Amino acid sequence: MEILEFFSVNIVQLIVIIVVGLLVGIGKSGLSGTIMMAIPLLATVLGARQSTGMMLLFFIIGDVFAVKEYRHGANWHEIRIMLPAAAIGIILGALTGSFINDKQFKYSIAVLVLICLLLMIYQQYRGSSFKLPKNPLLITFTGAASGFSSMVGNAAGPIFAVYMLARNLSKSSFLGTSAVFFMIVNLLKLPVQLFIWRSVDWRDMLLAFILSPIVFVGIKLGIWTLKKINEKTFRIIILIMTAIAAIRLFI
Repeated sequence: MEILEFFSVNIVQLIVIIVVGLLVGIGKSGLSGTIMMAIPLLATVLGARQSTGMMLLFFIIGDVFAVKEYRHGANWHEIRIMLPAAAIGIILGALTGSFINDKQFKYSIAVLVLICLLLMIYQQYRGSSFKLPKNPLLITFTGAASGFSSMVGNAAGPIFAVYMLARNLSKSSFLGTSAVFFMIVNLLKLPVQLFIWRSVDWRDMLLAFILSPIVFVGIKLGIWTLKKINEKTFRIIILIMTAIAAIRLFI
């Protein structure tokens, strides 16, 4: 098919890209576990480095919808104290990604995803009893870790979420702060993907734009899903599926 040749993808890759766009949308609605499943899934069919570029484009599209929906609850103080360290983490991630091959890149993504999964499981196990001290070093480490893992594997969501949940933010503040923070972080990452890693080109951007309605549908589907099923059960299913997908990157 001419359209597949134009975008340099096969039918399997296109189907996975569409599914990933849907999962990103669901994740941006508040069910962030779906994004952790989408990351290794896309890396499997596109290759680790190229997948980070396409995933980033979907993230930015999802960020637009998420910020529009949740921006009023953003805690700008939390965003300001985290961003400098996150920028340093992005720079470190960009340098790391420039010196490793695709196989090492894939392993890096798998390790980051598994670490994030452990954080999600631990936070869910501890629940409301999980608290973190407001320590400048901890804030710096969390910001840098979020920036680095976001740059290398688009896998910063759980790290940031665990920290934000431990800060005892309200639901609206959590969603608004996360939406604004990651939109800024993802926009900072885009020049690296375009000009240094060269994992994004104009055809990728065109494809992501064409599929942007899929991300929007995912957001609406995520909101509907939250109303229909038990969130704890859903999170457990996502954790299991994500673990399987991440382990597959090692094989």
